[in-house]
Amino acid sequence: MDKEEIDVEKTTYADEKLGDHFDPTEHLQEDDSPIEEVRVTLSNMDDPQMPYNTFRMWTLGLFWTCVISFVNQFLYLRQANIQITYSVCALLSLPMGIFMAKVLPTRQFNIFGYKCSLNPGPFSIKEHFLIGTMVNCNTSTAYAVDIVILQKLYCHDDKPFVAGMFLVLTTQVAGFALAGAIRRFLLGEDDHGRMSRMRYFLLVAGGMFCYYWLPGLIFPTMGTIAWICWITPNNIPLAQMTGSNGLGVGVIALDWAAASLIIAPLVTPWFAQVNILIGFVLVTYIMVPWAYFTNLWDSKNYPILTAVLFKVNGSAYNQPMVLRDDILDEEAYLSYGPLRMDSFFALTYGVGFAGLTATLVHVILHNGPEIVARWKSARAENEDIHSRLMRVYPEVPDWWYGLLFVITFALSMITCVVWDYMPWWCLIIAFIIAIIFILPVGIVQAVTNQQPGLNIITEYAIGYMLPGHAIANVTFKTYGYIVNVQALQFASDLKLGHYMKIPPRIMFMAQLISAIISCIINLGTAVWLIDTQPHVCTQQGYPFTCRNTNTFYSASVIWGAIGPARVSGSKDGAIYGPVQWGFLAGVLLPLVFWLASRKWPNVTWLKYVHWPVLLAATSNMPPYLPYMYSNGLFLGFIFAFLLRRHRYNWWSRYNYLTSAALDAGVATSGVVIFFAIQVWGGNFPTWWGNPSGINPTNADAMDHCYYGQTNGFGQ
Repeated sequence: MDKEEIDVEKTTYADEKLGDHFDPTEHLQEDDSPIEEVRVTLSNMDDPQMPYNTFRMWTLGLFWTCVISFVNQFLYLRQANIQITYSVCALLSLPMGIFMAKVLPTRQFNIFGYKCSLNPGPFSIKEHFLIGTMVNCNTSTAYAVDIVILQKLYCHDDKPFVAGMFLVLTTQVAGFALAGAIRRFLLGEDDHGRMSRMRYFLLVAGGMFCYYWLPGLIFPTMGTIAWICWITPNNIPLAQMTGSNGLGVGVIALDWAAASLIIAPLVTPWFAQVNILIGFVLVTYIMVPWAYFTNLWDSKNYPILTAVLFKVNGSAYNQPMVLRDDILDEEAYLSYGPLRMDSFFALTYGVGFAGLTATLVHVILHNGPEIVARWKSARAENEDIHSRLMRVYPEVPDWWYGLLFVITFALSMITCVVWDYMPWWCLIIAFIIAIIFILPVGIVQAVTNQQPGLNIITEYAIGYMLPGHAIANVTFKTYGYIVNVQALQFASDLKLGHYMKIPPRIMFMAQLISAIISCIINLGTAVWLIDTQPHVCTQQGYPFTCRNTNTFYSASVIWGAIGPARVSGSKDGAIYGPVQWGFLAGVLLPLVFWLASRKWPNVTWLKYVHWPVLLAATSNMPPYLPYMYSNGLFLGFIFAFLLRRHRYNWWSRYNYLTSAALDAGVATSGVVIFFAIQVWGGNFPTWWGNPSGINPTNADAMDHCYYGQTNGFGQ
């Protein structure tokens, strides 16, 4: 269960009973959930008469789905992107729902024999939860949108909108069908004298809205204060180590969007952040400097950190020179020369391979007995109090999920074959990979709030099976990776709905409808930005520099067009073969530490070493930069460790509200800045704190450090 989501519900309804119609003598149970977090947070009683499938719920749920889908996709393409989360909508939709309950007419309408009212009574916790659910499963933008952007901008293959729509819909919704298959396995204070949570939220969000005009428009340099580099700004090695576009040693980020982007420091458990810190230091401050300054793989020919691809001599790799209709021309490749990347990029792939196998081994060793026990429990239909209370509501028939899976799989097959995304057999393998990893990835995410991604292994696997095909590579990656992610997201929401006593059928409809709407808005927003913003996804198009999309494109060239055999194998000048040892390292490291913890059970720190998180810590670099990790971890130390330990009352009351409020303030401010100023071609005058006007081709390097090369930093 997602701690942030539970805390919001607990926070919002700390003193609220289950409804005006509830009779405690009718449903009181002697027992409760065996899970402590559930016991202390959620009620073991229910009122089946409480309104939930209401006009208010659908109106607010669809409204927030549309808002979040547009805003998060809009922010995704910006230099420093941030998401508006479930918590923001949960908090803001509460007063909106209460207001609607006060002003809407209460008289009943008869529609085809079904009596309903626009206002069936007080705004209920179930309505509020369903609104949040519709938003929560769509806060992350649709991954497949990057494929559409890649084709339009880089491949100049402008497929019809309907092709992109089907691609986005099927990759997002297919996971919902799989969630239905695993749902049965997974389900099994006084305010006096203190500021109200809503007032606190509004004050913090308002403060951040005003503050963000500084790093977002007026003074962007304050978002990356590379003060060590300023000592001698023209010292290239110093810039590589201490600049914001280098390893970021000492960089101070006074920009919440950048500092919170990777770690989610106020939400992620401290023990997980410690593992991230160890992995981050190991890769960023030990392995990468060693590789660069020893000139491993000719590292000094390239920037120390970038997702841009190069020729052997350090010049930019011109991908169209070796591609014909997005397929590798082998003769042209041999003539043009092999592909090279910076050592940081290469090493993070190796560490990512290790993180993947470590996930499987860690889950087997640490969670194997629990998995077997839960499987037996699920088969024996052992029920806790929450399961018994849910008996009153009709379950979603298995054939609903089965039919949805058949429809989405058929549409996926049509999409891939008709519009030539990839061969039909690739789709089958992608679904198999997604299904195999659902449980291991889900367990790691539940414990650490960090999700090991399948994007690396999927692009690597299809690169060997279908070398030379860039679009097929990213399509396979999207189906194999995002179907898994979406299945876990939907399953998580179903589990929360189970504990909140939400009727399963309305959960099904709310999740499915909001997912479809969100996909359409995501794609429409991205296409609109591409068509209206000049130089989008380039440095000249700042702030729409598309960090993630540029890395997505580089990966499509590395593992798709060129292929792993020519990158990490032994074909046509490949030199990155050692990164494949990461697979073996990921198997051995968790095993060694598990054996050590068994031999020395009193050494408690051994139990907290979480290799999947530790090894996956740097998987987002590039496109993200080291200073984003270091600043996020610093905030995590303050909030997740110091305040939680020494100011627990404040932490338990305001910590998650603070995170949600800061997110809301930044997101709202970023949208207002764009539509009020930047969409009309306006910008703040150029000065030392806003140097982008001097050199718009290097808008990413606002830290006043000289790296020797400007091509590709931060991409």
